Amino acid sequence: MKKIFYFLIIIVVLLGIFYLILSFYNLKNQKQNFMEFELNDKKLKLLIARNEQEWKKGLSGIYELSDYDGMIFLFPEKEIRRFWNKDTYLDLLVYWLDADKIIGQGYLPSIEKTKDILEIISPAPVNKVIEIKNEIKD
Repeated sequence: MKKIFYFLIIIVVLLGIFYLILSFYNLKNQKQNFMEFELNDKKLKLLIARNEQEWKKGLSGIYELSDYDGMIFLFPEKEIRRFWNKDTYLDLLVYWLDADKIIGQGYLPSIEKTKDILEIISPAPVNKVIEIKNEIKD
C-alpha cells in the first residue's frame, strides 16, 4: 500500500513539474509574439506578423486594441506591398519601412467607413509595415 501511495505522489509531482515547464514555454512564446518598436519618438507594443497566414489576417476582425498598439509585418524581402481593409474595423495609420527607416505613411479607413474594399500601396519596396490605430477622428 505504501508503494502505491509513493508512486502516486511521484506521478503527481512529475505532472506538476511538466505543467510548470509547459506553462513557462507557452508564456515565453506569447511574449515573442509582441515586440517594442520606437516610431516617431513613441514606444509602441506591436503584435508581430511573420508568416503568410499572419500577414493575410493582420488586424482584420478586431474592433479594439486592448493591450497593444498595433501590428508590425516583418517580410523577408523588400517588395512593393499592398494592404487592404477587408474585414478591418479599425481606422489605421500605415507606416512603410525600409529596415527601420520610414519611407512613407498612409491611412486605411475601416471597411465600415468605405463600404467597399480599399487598397493602399507602398511608395517603394519595403520589408516592414506597421499598422496602428488612427486616434484622430475624421
